Amino acid sequence: MGTGVVIVAAGSGKRMGGERNKLWLPLGGEPILAHTVRLFATHREIDEIVLVVSAEDHSNVLKWLDRERIRVKVTLGGAERQDSVRNGLTALSDNCSFVLVHDAARPFITRQQISALIKKVQQDQATIVAVPVKDTIKVVGATGIVESTPARESLWAVQTPQAFRMSLLREAHQAAVETGKMGTDDAMLVEWLGHPVTIMQGSYENIKITTPDDLWLGEEILRKRKGE
Repeated sequence: MGTGVVIVAAGSGKRMGGERNKLWLPLGGEPILAHTVRLFATHREIDEIVLVVSAEDHSNVLKWLDRERIRVKVTLGGAERQDSVRNGLTALSDNCSFVLVHDAARPFITRQQISALIKKVQQDQATIVAVPVKDTIKVVGATGIVESTPARESLWAVQTPQAFRMSLLREAHQAAVETGKMGTDDAMLVEWLGHPVTIMQGSYENIKITTPDDLWLGEEILRKRKGE
């Protein structure tokens, strides 16, 4: 039961405010991308990795991988994240029975969490990492008036990796192509297909680096993990 990973790195990172893909920004002296790719490339339970990148980053990614002697497949992304994930799934071999989909901008998932997720998806077929929300959430209408306040106990903030049986996720993506369905994450497509998705509690440190504030917080997380 081989396990593959699709690492999605094809975004532009516009919210970071720079001219270059945010994944090249330094985190602890190395590109954000390096932390994420190395984590999966050195994990003993990961059999295959596909890194999905933009056309603009393609040559630089290949040069970086060659310099670092990291062996992963590289494929181009699509117009939307959903298209990029589908391209990554296509590039994975049929030797992978399970697949993890992960955002390259989340460099703080741990080896232990990855192992726990692999174990859980083998049982549940579709499992996502998430954390309970800390804040009270309001549903607000177009006019700016609060419509409802969902019970906080039932709300979770979804992270990645998201893990699935390979055949299930490929089926969900193919059905989405045929019907024009767009989802905000892969779990949404699997839910739409009618398959249950379970939760594995993650960590509040598993942040997605999107803004300059996130980068500052990421440096603090690194220092904490190094015991500084």
